[in-house]
Amino acid sequence: MSTNLQAYYDYLQKEKNYSSLTLRAYLDDIKSFQTYLLDNHDKHTLEEISYSQVRSWIVILVENGIANKSINRKISSLKSFYKFLLKIKQIEFNPLSKHKSLKVPKKVQIPFSEKELNSVLEMGFIENDFESIRNKLIIELFYATGIRRAELINLKVNHLDKYNKTLKVLGKRNKERIIPLLDCTIDLINRYNMERAALGNIQNPDVLILSKKGKILSETFVYRLINNYFSTISEKVKKSPHVLRHTFATHLLNNGADLNSVKELLGHASLSSTQIYTHSSLSELQKVYKDAHPRNK
Repeated sequence: MSTNLQAYYDYLQKEKNYSSLTLRAYLDDIKSFQTYLLDNHDKHTLEEISYSQVRSWIVILVENGIANKSINRKISSLKSFYKFLLKIKQIEFNPLSKHKSLKVPKKVQIPFSEKELNSVLEMGFIENDFESIRNKLIIELFYATGIRRAELINLKVNHLDKYNKTLKVLGKRNKERIIPLLDCTIDLINRYNMERAALGNIQNPDVLILSKKGKILSETFVYRLINNYFSTISEKVKKSPHVLRHTFATHLLNNGADLNSVKELLGHASLSSTQIYTHSSLSELQKVYKDAHPRNK
């Protein structure tokens, strides 16, 4: 890793407090561009490029079928890197300062229905079986708290406050938030912890949700778990932890929660991020409108 790239890594880790997953994503994007430079512009380093080379890279990414959303993420990583180089006076101008993001079509996420959620949670999970109770708890936590997949994986045992019925969650950039827990969720956590205590060899004792071997879960495992369970009851194309997060927000809004409260529970920095969930509530809004408007009597 070059000196400037190492300095940037240290900056994101120590000053920005980015998570290991975010750090890896940023560096992978920058190294991907660096590889392109070596293959096509071997006389240029990261510090010596112009926007025309970035534009040529974008063209290649598009031709290779990379989605605009993914390309925008890669360019955002580069833009942040060059802002840093400008800040530490390693370059005289940011070659990406006037770059405009590629257009990304807005996709309306379809949440699970309350019936679908209840069907999964009422499946025949085996009592006194570690994996069965753990799997149910994972589904319950996603739906009851709206946490992200990485947030669930990194939950710690001491993040749970049974007395106050809350859960501490470390979100993006290690931003902390406190989420209230339902009694049914706490009951399930208690049942899970009884089975967890009986595991023979716990390799990550501070982590709350573990594999049967006592290890921290992988993101792929959690995704497949959600996909497998919901594939049995739902024909929706996408069945993922993020859809459960989307479902959490949509169901709260449909049942009267205000947007700002949902924003806080989700850990969004601004309301604009939360407002995407209001689109799924349009049918509910139309129903309320028709039932309430005097002209519809």
